[in-house]
Amino acid sequence: MHTDATLAPRTAVDTAYDTIGGRISLARDAVGFTVEEISAIAGVTVETWSNWENDRAEPRANRLDMLARILQVSIAWLLDGQGKGPMENG
Repeated sequence: MHTDATLAPRTAVDTAYDTIGGRISLARDAVGFTVEEISAIAGVTVETWSNWENDRAEPRANRLDMLARILQVSIAWLLDGQGKGPMENG
């Protein structure tokens, strides 16, 4: 079987985190909160937060700044994986 080097992942990050939901989940794990804890902090239901993490829904634009602050990542990283992510938290 021939594998083309151009098909290699663009980063070492697991492709499960290639979606906004995957990144929200990764960042939540990095800050050490449960879904119940972080949804209470964010002022949303556990169902809403779970829907975001499982890509059944996306946070509205007016929630992105709050999410980025709570998760200690940049808005750009939440949206497209570029910028300050959870692994860069000192």
